[in-house]
Amino acid sequence: MTDKFDKTPAGGPSAHSAVDKGTYTPPEQIKAIPVRHWGRWVSAVIVVALLGTLIYSFSQGDVNWGTVGDLIFDDRIVRGMGATLLISVLSMLIGLVLGVLFAVMRLSKNPVTGAVAWLYIWFFRGTPVYVQLLLWFNLALIFPVLNLGFYKDEMVDVMTPFMVALLGLGLNEGAYMAEIVRAGIQSVDEGQTEASNALGMSSSKTMRRIVLPQAMRVIVPPTGNEFINLLKTSSLVSAVQYTELLRAAQNIGSTSFAIMETLLVASVWYLALTSVFSVGQYYVERHYARGSLRQLPPTPWQRVKRNLLNVTGKREGAWS
Repeated sequence: MTDKFDKTPAGGPSAHSAVDKGTYTPPEQIKAIPVRHWGRWVSAVIVVALLGTLIYSFSQGDVNWGTVGDLIFDDRIVRGMGATLLISVLSMLIGLVLGVLFAVMRLSKNPVTGAVAWLYIWFFRGTPVYVQLLLWFNLALIFPVLNLGFYKDEMVDVMTPFMVALLGLGLNEGAYMAEIVRAGIQSVDEGQTEASNALGMSSSKTMRRIVLPQAMRVIVPPTGNEFINLLKTSSLVSAVQYTELLRAAQNIGSTSFAIMETLLVASVWYLALTSVFSVGQYYVERHYARGSLRQLPPTPWQRVKRNLLNVTGKREGAWS
């Protein structure tokens, strides 16, 4: 057994004598040579080559790229883009309100409210949103006059293209959001509800103060995906005469005969919108993940900064 007060160097007697003589030199620091991943470089070259081939093919197509550049910020396109944002945001707000309402109804112990919520979700999730838009658009064929007792008007005047788009997208989104919210609520441990009831909190207050805040971590990611999907689905409202981004592009293309160019312009704007909201979704998810992760993952900018530091030979972990 080695004495804990023994000061003999690890190298044994020879090392001890070398220290006494002042000729002992420490071993050289080990230099780690990183493993070269040749497969990554090969796959990267293949991907870049395929991407270059795709770009070259488009450059050789009969597309007037100058027209595409001129139409990007055309007033009609910008107004259409604004209409797309407006109808998407309003429809998402309606979907969120209806989603929370019908999710709570679905989880209620009241069989009537539970059945009504199930029927709503069953219908609007089971039929295509395009069909729903056409049903709202042609509602005047079966109800020529809207008579609510306190309000009466011609159905064709009530069901404007904007109202048709809002109802069609909003009600459809509400059915999907109801299932997302229900999943989020059920992810919260039942002990949380039991503890709040033991403190004398009502069911509605427990839902607002205890359950929903914790369920947000599960609700937020699919909600962001739903909104991004809604941005693209909003292009279907062009079929009910609502002038959003796609219809504005089609109107320009039908008069200028630059059909492909205007469709490419619409695609550029859809990509820009979804990219912006994807970044926003990432940071919202990161915010709500703080309560479940010990350490948040690095942001994209932090990852880029770390990779640059590694390439330049600086120590890993010097980024913040």
